Amino acid sequence: MKLPMKTSLGLSIALLALAACQRTGSMNGKTDADVKLTAYPERVYWGDTHLHTSNSVDAFAFGAKLGPEDALRFARGEEVTATGGLKAKLDRPLDFLVIADHSGGLGATQALYDAPRLFIRDPTLLRWHDTMHEGPQGRLKVTAELIDLAGRNALPEALRDVEAQKKRTTKIWTTHSSIVERYNEPGKFSAFIGFEYTLMPRGDNLHRVVMFRDGKERTDKVLPYDPGQGDTPVSQLWDYMDAYTKATGGQVLAIPHNSNVSNGLMFEMVGPGGGPMTAAYARRRAAHEPLVEATQIKGDSEAHPFLSPNDEFADFGKAGWDIGNLTMQRKSTPDMQAGNYVREALKRGLAIEARTGVNPYKFGLIGSTDSHTGLATGDENNFFGKHSGVEPGPARASAPQNLGNTQGRFGWQYLAGGYAGVWARGNSRSAIFDAMLRKETYATTGPRMTVRFFGGWDFGKDALKGDWVKAAYAAGVPMGGDLTGPKGAPKFIVSALKDPIGANLDRVQIVKGWIDAGGKLHEKIFNVVWSSPETRKAIGDRLTPVGDTVDIATASYRNTIGAPQLATVWTDSEFNPAQKAFYYVRVLEIPTPRWVLFDVLRYKAKLLPGTRLKDQERAYSSPIWYHPKG
Repeated sequence: MKLPMKTSLGLSIALLALAACQRTGSMNGKTDADVKLTAYPERVYWGDTHLHTSNSVDAFAFGAKLGPEDALRFARGEEVTATGGLKAKLDRPLDFLVIADHSGGLGATQALYDAPRLFIRDPTLLRWHDTMHEGPQGRLKVTAELIDLAGRNALPEALRDVEAQKKRTTKIWTTHSSIVERYNEPGKFSAFIGFEYTLMPRGDNLHRVVMFRDGKERTDKVLPYDPGQGDTPVSQLWDYMDAYTKATGGQVLAIPHNSNVSNGLMFEMVGPGGGPMTAAYARRRAAHEPLVEATQIKGDSEAHPFLSPNDEFADFGKAGWDIGNLTMQRKSTPDMQAGNYVREALKRGLAIEARTGVNPYKFGLIGSTDSHTGLATGDENNFFGKHSGVEPGPARASAPQNLGNTQGRFGWQYLAGGYAGVWARGNSRSAIFDAMLRKETYATTGPRMTVRFFGGWDFGKDALKGDWVKAAYAAGVPMGGDLTGPKGAPKFIVSALKDPIGANLDRVQIVKGWIDAGGKLHEKIFNVVWSSPETRKAIGDRLTPVGDTVDIATASYRNTIGAPQLATVWTDSEFNPAQKAFYYVRVLEIPTPRWVLFDVLRYKAKLLPGTRLKDQERAYSSPIWYHPKG
């Protein structure tokens, strides 16, 4: 969410020479150059690229007390005290973190809360000040109103004081970058500098996380870019990114998220103004936005049953989120859904490429939390809620919880997820960022499954023996790569290991999308390897279900079904060498309890009829694209 204080592009790029001189060393005194890189990515690094702290305008208003330092300590595995007083700790530390507080109104609600009442002239701000001081319910009421007005381009004029916001933003931004530098520990933990760009015309979500490769010596030379209220072209964000690179020599990328509540605007077929998307526009989008956040707390954006009626697993994380835009100011209609979901965007990219020669939606996949509590947790049994107003307790699962108002969505519809898996050559900002540019990444809905995916032409029957990963890098391409051919039908190596402390795996699927000679788009899901193949048979495109060991009464499950590891070499027997295509992996766990059952067990929470009690957690790899030669 945002409090859109309009900040001009020129203002955002203004050099802050004094701040740039404030260099702060890393926690262990090392730099990225001290990190020994492996010849190829040998391990996956886990992180969250989308965490909010009390510096975000909505997070503070929701009641968040945890700032960037608390957030970094928690992500590194330390115990902290959550806003509501509970002790919070991850069972395993993360490897990296991007704190992405909203650029719009950075620190504004805290400033209003702390301001002397006597000096507040605007009647709306005075009312908000007083209401926030009434307690948690008052803060929730103010936040809902603030988000709703932001979506309607109707925030009080007093919140649009550009100079006051610039002064506040500069102080918070440079202080924040110093904290991030202090907790960055090359070789062990990578702390990234970033922010959230929160474009939201009429409540349609067009948000992006903006993530820098660089330290404060470069990022302090700019301010985070705020698109302001209303409808401004996202190309202005790309202008900001280009200007940053030109001014500092640094690197920056943007990650769209929550396409599921964009009402069709996130992955359009057209360009700005509604005309055909040009090659130049498509090229800029692909260059600036190499990744998409496919899953997070506010639902899952991989696919939708309306678009993929033959996909029996497409309904994950859809309840409540496919009925309207972010603020529920506009309901969703069927014609909007194709612009909301990642799989359809990958297909649309092929169609646009066929017309323009450039694929704007050639992106990799990650997951992240979008938590507004300062706690980067994606675990079902450790879920601290979307924001600090809904930390663990008996009422949150059944409470109306839409952002901006209380209509249409309920607490149980929020997901406890997700995380980003990155195959990097070492744990440093540069190594992880570069892996993201390669799209050697995957999304999970929370569990830390280890997923490998390679494509090639010459993988044989021994492709999974010996030092097979090294051989696969030598003979093929990893997730995020391109295959050019043909040299026969492409072969794919898939390997999935269960989360070491999590549930067994049900199956591994490869999702294929392609465009035929007539320009028609297609998709098909292949079950390529599954647990208990001796008893589970394929019937058409479907498999015998894996079973279900979830005990509702104890919020537990047993790994007596499924498999700890699944791997195979799969050949696309339906391959047409003339058709451009993409392939990505979806890994499904066996059913496990959702966070709502832990609330029932711990707090005797009462659930609404229809509350989803269990799910099959999953991972999505970045695609591999096939291009006919010539």
